[in-house]
Amino acid sequence: MQARRDDRSLGDLFGELTRDMTTLVRQEIALAKTEMTQKATAAGRQVAMLIGGGVVLYSAFLALLATITIALAYAMPWWLAALIVTVVTGAAGAMLVWLGLQKLRSMRLAPTQTVETLKEDATWMRQQAS
Repeated sequence: MQARRDDRSLGDLFGELTRDMTTLVRQEIALAKTEMTQKATAAGRQVAMLIGGGVVLYSAFLALLATITIALAYAMPWWLAALIVTVVTGAAGAMLVWLGLQKLRSMRLAPTQTVETLKEDATWMRQQAS
């Protein structure tokens, strides 16, 4: 089997390698931007859930204050009703905060796809250099 003959000069080959590497780096940067944007959007949704849970928990705190006030001012049925509202509101808020924290903890924020392609690129560059 006869080896393939390439008539390009060494300068042409290095120029082509430089252009290819530049294109590759630009593509990797674009991939990293896209991946981080997707992850930031997902994290934003979970932060919104945390904020929603915090608002509901704040409502529970206000209802608890109303419960104490009503218990001091009125007979049993008033404060009991307010206490039930407080417990239900507090449980809903706690559940929202817990769900948001669980979702945030399970997220992987590192750009894993970019890291993998960078490893592949490094292998490719080593092969091109040899």
